[in-house]
Amino acid sequence: MAKYIAQIIVLGAQVVGRAFARALKQEIAASQEAAKRAGGGPEGTRRAAANASTGITLEEAMQILNLDKLDPEKIQKNYEHLFSMNEKANGGSFYLQSKIVRAKERIDAEYKQKEPEPERTQQKDTS
Repeated sequence: MAKYIAQIIVLGAQVVGRAFARALKQEIAASQEAAKRAGGGPEGTRRAAANASTGITLEEAMQILNLDKLDPEKIQKNYEHLFSMNEKANGGSFYLQSKIVRAKERIDAEYKQKEPEPERTQQKDTS
């Protein structure tokens, strides 16, 4: 009886071990693919960090705000329009408002990262 229990435990451990190894391989492949899509190198690392901190990709943010390119005036106009249309008083959704805010934050993070280094240090000194 003990022999059969030991065999069941060993077999179960092998199955779990194989499943874990397969999941780990898939996660590594997905991570590498995400790094390639983000551009790789330091730019890809920066973009991945911005995506992780805001919880949304730049492409997703542009879709939410209905943008084709990053134009500051159009970003602000679309943001204000979508935010006001989704207010609770107008029968809108708090969830949609929060997605709009997160999209704007992600695009703002992209602009902040693209800002030249000397201008960022001057702004810190004046504030």
